[in-house]
Amino acid sequence: MASATAFPRSISSYSLVSRESSVGSVKRQDASVVAAAAVRPRGRLMLARPCRALEPTERADSAVHAATAVEASAAAVREEDTVDYEKLGNELEIASPLEIIDRALEMFGDEIAIAFSGAEDVALIEYAKLTGRPFRVFSLDTGRLNPETYRFFDTVEKHYGINIEYMFPDAGEVQTLVRSKGLFSFYEDGHQECCRARKVRPLRRMLKGLRAWITGQRKDQSPGTRANIPVVQVDPVFEGVDGLGSLIKWNPVANVDGKDMWNFLRTMNVPVNTLHSQGYVSIGCEPCTRPVLPGQHEREGRWWWEDAKAKECGLHKGNLKEEGGMPASNGNGVVSSNGVISGIPDIFETNTIFNLSRPGIENLLKLEKREEPWLVVLYAPWCQFCQAMEASYVELAEKLSGSGIKVGKFQADGDQKPFAKEELQLGSFPTILFFPRSMSKPIKYPSEKRDVESLLAFVNALR
Repeated sequence: MASATAFPRSISSYSLVSRESSVGSVKRQDASVVAAAAVRPRGRLMLARPCRALEPTERADSAVHAATAVEASAAAVREEDTVDYEKLGNELEIASPLEIIDRALEMFGDEIAIAFSGAEDVALIEYAKLTGRPFRVFSLDTGRLNPETYRFFDTVEKHYGINIEYMFPDAGEVQTLVRSKGLFSFYEDGHQECCRARKVRPLRRMLKGLRAWITGQRKDQSPGTRANIPVVQVDPVFEGVDGLGSLIKWNPVANVDGKDMWNFLRTMNVPVNTLHSQGYVSIGCEPCTRPVLPGQHEREGRWWWEDAKAKECGLHKGNLKEEGGMPASNGNGVVSSNGVISGIPDIFETNTIFNLSRPGIENLLKLEKREEPWLVVLYAPWCQFCQAMEASYVELAEKLSGSGIKVGKFQADGDQKPFAKEELQLGSFPTILFFPRSMSKPIKYPSEKRDVESLLAFVNALR
């Protein structure tokens, strides 16, 4: 059983942090400044004479020794406490989560805390326990979590012998929002406003009291928006104790696959949220979270009524790779003049799937009678949900090869998106259409199940 041992909280025991010109490093303030501030007389009158005044020679010698000591101390601070976090991140890129968390706790002690959402990121707490070091855990109670999540918080506290530091939204702000727009306004105008009030601002308050925090972000959680998460970084968005540029963000499981996370949890017999056994993978607030279906990416259980690029709440805004309103895959994507991100590998690349151009899809749309029926996916290469169904769609194309049904794809982002919305029933990516042999209008696949069996059942019902 690990316990969150209390730390001494003495302001004088910590050095101040100031921002360097380089974003990738944070440096402790020069010790000479601290020392000078401690001894500088602030304009006060000396009411009593010192018991023994130093002779001029003694005063000079003393001043030289003091200055030498301060300079040596400052040099030691500069040498030991200057950290290039970009370089450190590269060094830890192949380190295990246990090694990374141990390093984080060693460096920051009581000035770092684990962000716990009530999902599989309980692994972070298990890793922290295994280091044998004291640790802190905080969580955001939005007031809209599932009952199972609240019970899970209690289970975790008892299992590890810790007290989770809960952060709550401002009651006045939530009251104003609900009174003016209702309890479920996010279904109509998006979730960002509600998330700002219930999650982002409480997180901002918590982080202002820390020098570093630990998150459970993984690259495979959202390939379109989280593909570039570093193991450690200077937080580009949130402020720490000493302002913007002073907060360090640790992402120890950034390079861990979701399956490996679950293997670890099972092996170590770690308690998990009971919602996982009901099909939930990514867990957030109750109105905005639902189980994922076969063939769906884990983030499709969040804010399912919104477009793929909107499925972030703002807690990790600094790690999202967006340009022109669309996510880039590896930080190298460039939005071209037609609105399509270049530099991102295409998907559904197989000789059993036909790549349709704009004239090709228009001709297919105009035909009232076709020689063969077609199944076509409207997609965007950067969309993580399109990426998630790639394997099942490719397998389906192989099964349908030689069956008399053509399988195709049409890239419907950028300049093609308005056309796809107006003419091809595009709602969000991916959209799957079946073009019958004897009907001009395509039939839209109505389900969000994108496994091979479900897609094949759809095709067989209409062929």
